[in-house]
Amino acid sequence: MSEAALKRDGANDPYAIPLADIDVSDPARFRDFTLWPYFERLRKEDPVHWCANGMFGPYWSVTKYKDIMQVETSHNIFSSDTELGGITIEDGNAKLGLPMFIAMDPPKHDEQRKTVSPIVSPENLAKLESTIRARVGMILDDLPVNETFNWVERVSIELTTQMLATLFDFPWEDRRKLTRWSDVATATPGSGIIDSYEQKMAEVMECGAYFTRLWNERVNAEPGNDLISMMAHSDAMRHMSPEEFLGNLLLLIVGGNDTTRNSITGGLLALNEFPDQYRKLRENPALISSMVPEIIRWQTPLAHMRRTAKMDTVLGGKTIRAGDKVVMWYVSGNRDEEAIERPNEFIIDRARPRQHLSFGFGIHRCVGNRLGEMQLRIVWEEILKRWPDQPIEVMGEPKRVYSCFVKGYESLPVRIRA
Repeated sequence: MSEAALKRDGANDPYAIPLADIDVSDPARFRDFTLWPYFERLRKEDPVHWCANGMFGPYWSVTKYKDIMQVETSHNIFSSDTELGGITIEDGNAKLGLPMFIAMDPPKHDEQRKTVSPIVSPENLAKLESTIRARVGMILDDLPVNETFNWVERVSIELTTQMLATLFDFPWEDRRKLTRWSDVATATPGSGIIDSYEQKMAEVMECGAYFTRLWNERVNAEPGNDLISMMAHSDAMRHMSPEEFLGNLLLLIVGGNDTTRNSITGGLLALNEFPDQYRKLRENPALISSMVPEIIRWQTPLAHMRRTAKMDTVLGGKTIRAGDKVVMWYVSGNRDEEAIERPNEFIIDRARPRQHLSFGFGIHRCVGNRLGEMQLRIVWEEILKRWPDQPIEVMGEPKRVYSCFVKGYESLPVRIRA
């Protein structure tokens, strides 16, 4: 069901329940795609909203662009630290309980982030571009014609998994393990991915054991240009505890996987929902450069980030107490009418397409944002080279992920006509 249809769906009327009872963290709202009217009501009536009985405990919802920006730029007040709760609404970084640099405060955050940043420097991205383009080309050329197939499996997952394997210099034949570990790291029981938190931790520990072997090989070798080697030879990270190593690995795996993977799918879905924009793109491929950030805004591949108040403070006229959980709903801020013109429309030639919250802001802004954008740009450049005159058609409803953190897809049936 499209967003427009959902807005007319009376069964999902957020005004039928008391304001205080709205809990936008229910993963079923994201899986069933019934989230939008609830966020719309909160933005209008209670943009900093206290939910006392949330699925993941009591929390504040921050739903407007300007309020989210205030939280993002006040890391002295709102902490990301794992020991205080971490970066997800589910305590302990999706119940992993592992430290990672995104879930740290300065100065340690800054030191560890600096270690991995060179792999996504402009110079390194320029070197990676030809590799990405060649792999995108092979994936697209292998797609069936006149036959319905799952775009998520054949394109989105395969491309991002290949890219992750390249960044980690990970054994190629085992690369799909990275996809599995990424899915497991953010999953909750009931999602269809894991059955219990015990299973989750068992698979996460398998990930840790595999990467420890790679670490041990590379710490004794000459420094390389992959992420494992960078960490192993860095003063800021070479003495990490096993838990910190595993936490940072999972951060890089999820960060490198989910944003790009779900934006590749979300972009194709959006262009099918707004066929005038697809037509505009085919007539003027130069619009790819402004379409890419619009896809990332529209999709918002990570729906939220969480902070914990370190002291009493005021936000949007509400008193936040020290220790309170504060959830920044990027998915809502990216649809804020006061910050973004016609936010519920997918417009590939926006005047300010980079005005969005999908990468966060401030010291925790996504370290790989340019790599994600580059992958999306190349995907669409190569698609338009192969199919310049006709759209890739969506043939049915997508199956969405059961999660209020990763806003993603399990499947999307599509067809390429000969």
